[in-house]
Amino acid sequence: MLPFALNHMTAPRLGWQALLDLSASLGCIGVEFRTDLPGKLFGGTDPAVVRAAAKAKGQRIVGLAQLCLFNDWSEARRAEAEALMAIAEALGAEGLALIPRNDNQGMADGVRQAALKTALRELLPMLRAHGLKGMIEPLGFEICSLRSKAEAVEAIEAVGGADTLKLVHDTFHHYLVGGGAIFPEHTGIVHISGVTDSSVAVRDLRDGHRVLVDGDDRLGNVVQVRALRRAGYAGPISFEPFAASVHALADLAAPLGASMQFITAGVSAKAA
Repeated sequence: MLPFALNHMTAPRLGWQALLDLSASLGCIGVEFRTDLPGKLFGGTDPAVVRAAAKAKGQRIVGLAQLCLFNDWSEARRAEAEALMAIAEALGAEGLALIPRNDNQGMADGVRQAALKTALRELLPMLRAHGLKGMIEPLGFEICSLRSKAEAVEAIEAVGGADTLKLVHDTFHHYLVGGGAIFPEHTGIVHISGVTDSSVAVRDLRDGHRVLVDGDDRLGNVVQVRALRRAGYAGPISFEPFAASVHALADLAAPLGASMQFITAGVSAKAA
C-alpha cells in the first residue's frame, strides 16, 4: 500500500478523534488537520492531547493547514504565522501549509517573485525555530499569485531554504496549470483528488468538483503519482476531496478504501 494520509477536508464533519480512527482503520500513515473548518480547533482540546492520541494510534500528523496569503507579508502575517507555528509544534505536526494569495493581486512579473522571496526569508527562521517544514502550495487558479512550481523552487533556492521549505504537489492544481516539471526532490507532500465531470472546462474547475479518485478521473492522478514515485518521492499521499457529495457520505471508509486500492494497483501496474 502507498503511504496514504487523510486531509481533514476529506471528512470535515468528523471530529479530530474520528478522523484519526478512520485513518488508522484504513492503514493510512497519518492525517492533516485544518484551521479553516467550522467550530473551535480540535473542539477546544489542547493540541498536546491530540498529539498523544495520534501517537497512541500509530498516526503521524503530517501537516497543519493553513497560513493563507503567506506571500503578502506584513507584521500581521508574522503574528498569524507565529501563532499557527506554536499550535503546529505543540501538535507534533511535521509541517505548516503555506497558501499564496489567490485574489488576482500581486500578479505582475517581478512583483510576485519579489514578494515570494521576501515572505520566505521571513518565514524560514521561524519554521526552523519551531522544527517545522513549510509546505508551499502553488495553486492552478488563474487568479493565483503563485501558480508555478518552478518559480517556487527558484525562490526556495534563492533564500537557502531547501532543507525546510517544500512543495505541495496537488494533482488538481498540477492539472490546472497544464502539468510541467514535478520536482520530486523538493516535494514534501502530495494532495490527491479526482475530477470525473467531463462537462466542465479546465479554466472553470473549482474545489467543489474534487471527488475521490476512481477510473473516471480526468486529472491523471495515477500517472502523476507514478511519476513522482518513480522519480524518488516516498512521502505522504494525502486525500483532499472538497466535493459536497463526498462530505455527505454516511460511511467514507469503503469508498476511500476502494480509491486507495485503485490508485495503488494503477501505480504498481504502470511501474511494472
